[in-house]
Amino acid sequence: MQPLQGLTVVTLEHAIAAPLATRHLADLGARVIKIERPGVGDFARGYDDRVRGMASHFVWANRSKESLTLDVKHPEARQILQRLVLEKADIVVQNLAPGAGGRLGLDHASLARHKPSIIVCDISGYGADGPYRDRKAYDLLIQSEAGFVSVTGTPEEPCKAGPSIADISAGMYAYSSILAALLERSRSGVGRRLDISMLESLTEWTSYPLYYAFDGATPPPRTGAAHATIYPYGPFPTGADGASVMLGLQNEREWASFCEKVLLQPALASDLRFAGNARRVAARDALRQIIVEAFRELSAPQVVARLQDAQIANARVNTMHEVWEHPQLHARGRWREIGSPVGHLPALLPPGNWDDGDPRMDPVPALGEHTEAILAELGLDAEAIAALRAASAI
Repeated sequence: MQPLQGLTVVTLEHAIAAPLATRHLADLGARVIKIERPGVGDFARGYDDRVRGMASHFVWANRSKESLTLDVKHPEARQILQRLVLEKADIVVQNLAPGAGGRLGLDHASLARHKPSIIVCDISGYGADGPYRDRKAYDLLIQSEAGFVSVTGTPEEPCKAGPSIADISAGMYAYSSILAALLERSRSGVGRRLDISMLESLTEWTSYPLYYAFDGATPPPRTGAAHATIYPYGPFPTGADGASVMLGLQNEREWASFCEKVLLQPALASDLRFAGNARRVAARDALRQIIVEAFRELSAPQVVARLQDAQIANARVNTMHEVWEHPQLHARGRWREIGSPVGHLPALLPPGNWDDGDPRMDPVPALGEHTEAILAELGLDAEAIAALRAASAI
């Protein structure tokens, strides 16, 4: 199933937010033409070299794309970009600095005069206006501005999320907004401009802590891997093997089962100190001591067996290496192989059901790999392409 087959996306992108959005569009069958700087490309290509010499971020977010190198400051290259958009593109995506798209003539107002059906998605840190418009907006900075860091970490020290969730949240809202704009266009024939802000995306994802702190109330405390407002919920050590088990309770039925079948202390279920989640949260230190003592002579597998018998949610804290080998992912056939300049690489199927065929999962492109083929589509012959290359326009 490739529902976007036949649609073309031209994207001026770097890092994570826009590349992730357009990779998802490519997964659904869209042709994605990625404009990159000659000789350098998307700066995420240089973040690291952990994937056989390629950068981990780039491999993750850029499969199934075509790489066209253009120096957009060169007048001839800028003219080619304009032609490419007007002749080929259904969608333009960019996460350049605020205003850069407009200076290239790629803002929605300019393009829609010639092509009313065009959809233009601008992704930035803080949005197209407002006092923060021109501030630099790296993922850590947005995690901080959105309040995410203030509720993440331990009581002693705030922490950022490991993955770049500010970028990821903006990429996912760009993706879903583009799909909605395509649906709207199918009815009206008219495209639209989308203004996606990393700050607004992650603030939405910060979710219940905002309302927990509503009207001046105390924000949820930082509790490490535990839950700030549900207890017991988080990691607990097992004394027999020095390991730990992640577990979580959601209701009073589970609390009673946990006391009886896991802690082997059924009377604890009626202890008024722990009657209801709010009281358990308030008395979390005392309850944690009881749980740790109950697990002191047990190994992690023994605790997990009790939790499973009691139908209490639990999980392993897997390393990245263990996730590569996760039995559930393998049992459901979620891994595929994709091509790349360094050979075949494993890639996870996009989430969702693909009963009538796989999504598009084509190679990760080398820098400028498709430049000559795309220029030939626009009618440039070998001599013209050679002249552009000699002028460093491509």
